[in-house]
Amino acid sequence: MTDEAEIAAAPALPEASRIEPTHSGSLPEAEVERITSELIGALKTVYDPEIPVDIYELGLIYRVDLDDDRKLTIDMTLTAPGCPVAGEMPGWVENAARGVEGIQDVTVNMVFDPPWDATRMSEEAQVALNWW
Repeated sequence: MTDEAEIAAAPALPEASRIEPTHSGSLPEAEVERITSELIGALKTVYDPEIPVDIYELGLIYRVDLDDDRKLTIDMTLTAPGCPVAGEMPGWVENAARGVEGIQDVTVNMVFDPPWDATRMSEEAQVALNWW
């Protein structure tokens, strides 16, 4: 299992390791890898409308739990608590995650601890935003 401290450091890791769903281990590892890969692809379709970078590359996904019944729980944040789409974005994330084959249910929790900052962005996001 991946602990929360490792996930908090996720933007410094290669893409394949940026989110690793915590799970009990009863699902086959290959299935967890497939779900993770497809989930990353799904999350990369969700954008903050004010920032031309997807939420995955922005580092807005803090934690993903996958249980034995193939239910996902996603903890995410926003770039700022007052974001105009704060009420809508969790639904966008939920809908994207539900599109992953084999996922039975999705819960998205909005969290603000730790607060998001630019260090959570991937290199791809930094390049897109000219933050070098």
